[in-house]
Amino acid sequence: MTARPPLPPFTRETAVQKVQAAEDAWNTRDPHTVALAYSEDSVWRNRGTFLTGRAEIAAFLTAKWAREEEYALRKDLWAFDGNRVAVRFQYESRDADGRWWRSYGNELWEFDERGLMTRREASIDDVPIEERERRIHGPRPEAERGLSLPLE
Repeated sequence: MTARPPLPPFTRETAVQKVQAAEDAWNTRDPHTVALAYSEDSVWRNRGTFLTGRAEIAAFLTAKWAREEEYALRKDLWAFDGNRVAVRFQYESRDADGRWWRSYGNELWEFDERGLMTRREASIDDVPIEERERRIHGPRPEAERGLSLPLE
């Protein structure tokens, strides 16, 4: 597998680039493209689900995006050190019954020397919202890159 720059050790600039690249990839909702950012033996904790390897990650994401319709995500760098990055995120989606949700979370990432994520731990809380309360509509426009979302 070729390298996935930017590579660790991260600077503030390269950590921000890594976070934006992850946001952009996840907003494609293409599980196989997203899974390529992870090492072959990457381990995940996503809420109470534990996964190992790209195949499990891709299958998990396929099921996730089948039930989380109109999924749109924003990620913000929280902290970084060496080969580790901490991220805050929010995403919105609609369920099969037409209810809208905003999900808030934190992720801890660890990367290998090739820039592939070897570990991802995500804690996520879901809050029901009304459609009129939505503030995340599709991928982040260029003019909003680098801006943080409000807490609520």
